[in-house]
Amino acid sequence: MDPKDAAADTAATEDAATEDTADAADDAATTDAAGNSIEGMTVAFIPKVTGNAFFESANDEIWNIKESTLSNNGNATAGAAEQVEVINQAVNSGVDAICISTVDAAGVSDALKSAQDAGITVCTWDSDANVEDRALMVSQGTPETLGKMLVDMGVDGLEKRGKDPATDEIKYCWHYSQATVTDQNSWQVAGEAYIKENYPNWVNVATDNYYSEQDAEKAVTVGASVLANHSDIDLIICNDSTALPGQLKAAQNAGLTKDDITITGFASPNSIKEYCKAGVLYEWGLWDCQIQGAMGCYVAAYLAAGNDVKVGDTISIPGIGDVTVEPNDSIAEGATTGDINNGVVLLPERAVFDESNMDNYNF
Repeated sequence: MDPKDAAADTAATEDAATEDTADAADDAATTDAAGNSIEGMTVAFIPKVTGNAFFESANDEIWNIKESTLSNNGNATAGAAEQVEVINQAVNSGVDAICISTVDAAGVSDALKSAQDAGITVCTWDSDANVEDRALMVSQGTPETLGKMLVDMGVDGLEKRGKDPATDEIKYCWHYSQATVTDQNSWQVAGEAYIKENYPNWVNVATDNYYSEQDAEKAVTVGASVLANHSDIDLIICNDSTALPGQLKAAQNAGLTKDDITITGFASPNSIKEYCKAGVLYEWGLWDCQIQGAMGCYVAAYLAAGNDVKVGDTISIPGIGDVTVEPNDSIAEGATTGDINNGVVLLPERAVFDESNMDNYNF
């Protein structure tokens, strides 16, 4: 699936238990070269509703993987309580696997453990669960890769408005969802290490960070607080797909442009294009969330079909390619990895968007 051809925003609603059953493709063979067939496996795919296109769009065309015949029960969820409800519904309906982007790892822990106890394979994508509560996690990339990407996009924006990141005192801060989100926090930690090594002249003006809890309206008000509290701030890094549009909206409301302040981060192209066209930012980045959701569902079905994997093994995903199972500490320092059916698979690529290429993407 080419991200440039990916479908536009899904029609997923704010209702937690909206169900959408879709069959993937043709009658082609679905047996992996070295494994059991995934044909007929049922996966409860659980994205988050966050007020932007990122998670919602993943539910739109996750079955654009050729040679798959998975059945998908799509449930868009906005909070931990709703995710628990949908997980329990999936267990009661007898699905083979669950593929979830968790709102709160602790909040859904007991429900995911119960699903596993019921014999259901649990995998995660984008936002992880506790490693003992799932089998495989489909991650955007290592913390080092994503932390560096966030900082590098900020550096590029600073340079484009005449700053010298290597010598100037750059005042910056981080604005994202919450302190309990493992992946976003790991990106910030890695980004801080990268800044310390390469830009020791930078000053973090809010070491406790700003959090907007994946709430679209709160992201705007928190964004306004950042600007009010730090009128001379140079760079705001938003490693969350709800925080970035909220921060940009706050800057726009304050009459600020990309020539006044550098704002960057991770979000879908469609949720940021209007701000780029309005001159509020130079560039931002992400990965193809539809591919990520599809990978998560495929590996969940693959394990549910009775295929076992361990670290170092390869899974061949139709239309995407081969992915290797990595240990959990590749994305979370100190995390342990089970002997079998536990670990991480990484997305093959990420993208940086700006005015020159953003219209080539539609998700």
